[in-house]
Formats: sequence, structure tokens, C-alpha cells
Amino acid sequence: MTANLRPVNIQELRQLLATIDREQNRIQELLSFLGYALRSIGNINQLLELVPLIASTVTEADGSILLLFKHQDPRHLRSIHCLDRQGRPSAQLQASLERAYQEGYIDSQEAWDRQVGTEVGFHTQVFGAPILLGEECHGRLYVYSRNPHYTWTHTRHRLIRLIADQTALGLENTALALAVQEKKRQDQQLEISAEIQHQLFPHNFPQIPGVQIAAQYYTADRVGGDYYDFIAIPNKNRWAFVIGDVMGKGVPAGLIMTMTRGMLRAEVLNGHGPARILEHLNQIMYDDLDRSRRFVTLFYSEYDASDQTLTFSNAAHMPALLWRYQSKTLQTLDTIGSIIGLAPNSEYVQDQVQLLPGDVVFFYTDGITDAANPYGARFDEENLRLAIQRACSRSGFSAQSVLDEVFKSVHNFIQPLQKQEDDMTIVVLQIQR
Repeated sequence: MTANLRPVNIQELRQLLATIDREQNRIQELLSFLGYALRSIGNINQLLELVPLIASTVTEADGSILLLFKHQDPRHLRSIHCLDRQGRPSAQLQASLERAYQEGYIDSQEAWDRQVGTEVGFHTQVFGAPILLGEECHGRLYVYSRNPHYTWTHTRHRLIRLIADQTALGLENTALALAVQEKKRQDQQLEISAEIQHQLFPHNFPQIPGVQIAAQYYTADRVGGDYYDFIAIPNKNRWAFVIGDVMGKGVPAGLIMTMTRGMLRAEVLNGHGPARILEHLNQIMYDDLDRSRRFVTLFYSEYDASDQTLTFSNAAHMPALLWRYQSKTLQTLDTIGSIIGLAPNSEYVQDQVQLLPGDVVFFYTDGITDAANPYGARFDEENLRLAIQRACSRSGFSAQSVLDEVFKSVHNFIQPLQKQEDDMTIVVLQIQR
């Protein structure tokens, strides 16, 4: 017995194929639009509102829910976005999910799956996909349908997975864009900080009869913690030569350096001697340094042009070195004293040395002697002394030539491609012959 088969209607078949083709084109256009939006929309909230709408549309579901987690942890909710297929917010559904989260019912992705199923209704079909970046889950994307004939086909599964992947990509792109913006903002702040710090360093050396001065400061970062200054002492024909180092590098050290400069300049105006100045400076800076857990080393000296004496006191900084022109020897200028900020009532002592024509006083920070080459060896004080002796032994040497020779020796030692680890500062005072 032969079954009666309905003749094939070619026109109907063509219309069906055209409908399928149009539907595929529509889905492709929606997915392309989502991909474009992920790359171009600057407001992440606008992007996240699009995701549930497109997810429910391409899968022909009644609505969609997008959950995002903080720190890839389902116990910490970042946001919920609920929309139906017409793009209308599902405020009641969103409120129910937020209430369940706030009441502490959610502790895993599986718990979210169960809660979403409960909130949309027991007779509603729910399908979900994770928002994955590598192995990290940043959220869940659900679609749901109350149509009893709705089926979770392979095509719909692929579509929801594709949208979840595009959402993850959008979140990553947004995070990268924000990171770039933050880096740019920080760079701008660093540039401003570096410029302010640069303006605080002496731009002109004091004109002291019979004295040559040279100074140079190289930072490891754009903002550093080294400090040097020249301060004219009113009505006394004396000048303060100061060099210091704040523990650490970067902006925090630069801020402490700026504070130190301001407070020290105020102390110098009181007319006290070097030891008393360091004692007062330590007392007024102690609380701030203690809270910031930072310290300052400082070598403070005063040159008297009337008798060519140098009076100095040291707060645990690198001792100054004195090249004696007549004997061709190096002496160490140092006194006992603790770092600024270690104890509130630290005491300091001072000493004095008579300078003679041709003598050179060399002030520096530990970035010079701690400079390391690729093999881990340090430049150290022995190499520094050799460099100073070599520079001062040249005919017609000057304060600037001594400074240049030492920096050249340091840079040759650490090699040109080696990154500078610490700030480096040198100040040279030479008594003219």
C-alpha cells in the first residue's frame, strides 16, 4: 500500500529557506553589533544592558539575566542586569535576586543557578553559561523561557556561549582601557611631581668668593628621595651646604624630601649651629616620619667665607670626604648622630675643619657607593676614593671636573645598559688656589 504524499511546493520551500536565511542574517547582525559595541562603548554599564537583550533575542527566549562577580568570587556580587526580550527591565526579578544575595543564600555558582531557577519560576526553562576569562569565572549569563515547547538546541547553546565569551572580552577590554587611563593619570601626576621637585633644587649656585661649586642629581625614578641645598645664612657671611637621603624612592620619598627642605630652611633662619639645627629638625619631623615609617639621613655643614672654615654635623648620612691639596690625601668628615626620625630626642655633635687653597670637599649619597654592576658588585667607598684621587690629581682640576670624573667612573662600573637602582647625588665644594 502506497502512502499518499503531499506534493512538494517549491514556492513554499523557497520561502522557508528565505526565512531561515533572513533569521540567520539577523542573528549575525546582532552578534556583529554586540562585538562592535564591546569594542567601542566607553560606558561599561551601557554595554552590560545590551548583553541580556541580545542574548534573549538571538535564542528566542523570554528574557535574560547577567550576573557579574567581584574578584571572580560568586559570593561577592558586582551587578545584576535583567531584561526581557523586548528590552524592558525585569525590576521584580532583579530585586528578588538581590534580596537573596543580601540574605546570604548564595555561596557558589551552583547556588546562583538554583536561585535563578527559583526566581523565574519552577515551570520556566533556564539555561546558563559562565563568563570566562581564561580559567577565571567573572559571572553567569542566563536565558529563560516559559514556553513549554522551548528546547535548548545545539545552536542556541553555541549562541549563548558566544555571547558570554564576547561579554568576557568586553569586560577585559574595559579593564585594560581603565588601566591605561589610570596609568596615564599616574604618569601625569608623576610628571607634575617631578617638575615640582626639580623646581625645588637649586638652579643657581651661590656666588661665594674663592669657592667653586658643582652639583648633580640623577633619580632612579622620575621622583626621588635625594636632597641637596645651598642656603645663605643671613648677615653672617656663611652658607649652608646640605645633602640628604630619604629612605625609599618615588613619590613618597619625594614628599618627605620636600617636607625636609622646608623645615630645614626654617631652622637655618634661627641662627643655631649645625648640631642644634639637626636636633630641632629631628624633633619637629619625628611624628610625621614615625607615622610614615620613613627616615632621613642628613649631612649639614656651614662654610664661613671669612675664615674658610667648615662646621658640620652628621645625622647618619654618608660622611663627606675632604681632599687635601697640599698632602694629596683624603680625610673623612663625620660626627656621631642618628638618622632623623629614629628617636624623638636624639642628640647631635658638631665639628669644624680649616679649609686651605686647593682643598675639595666631596658630599654624596649612598646611591654612588651602592651602585651595582651586572655581576652584583658594588662601586663601594674604595672605588669612590680612587675616583676622587684620580680627578684631583689632574692638572687644572675643578669642582665640575671632579664631579664629572666620579660620575663617569660610576657609570662605567655599572655599565651603560644596567638600570640605576637608587638616586645618585654629588655636591663638590672647592677652595680656589
